[in-house]
Amino acid sequence: MDSSSQPDARFANPFTQVPIEITISVGKARPLVRELLRLKRDAILPLDRRVDDPVELYVGDKLIARGELTELSGDQTGQLAVRLTEVVDLQNGL
Repeated sequence: MDSSSQPDARFANPFTQVPIEITISVGKARPLVRELLRLKRDAILPLDRRVDDPVELYVGDKLIARGELTELSGDQTGQLAVRLTEVVDLQNGL
């Protein structure tokens, strides 16, 4: 039998069909509590990253990848997406 017609063992498990939530982290802020309490609409909260720094992708608290923010085009113009630049080896699970 041709190996291309055999199902991939990674996808034979029914759990591979369960959706998961990925959190994209663009940076962190560390304001003092008094600064946080003074925040109002249109306030600017500086982050520890620059616009061109990579973002991090997490499942729970596990870092799974890094990437660059990008904007989709066509019918999805204006929607954010992430172009992956580095992916963690997930062969041993999350």
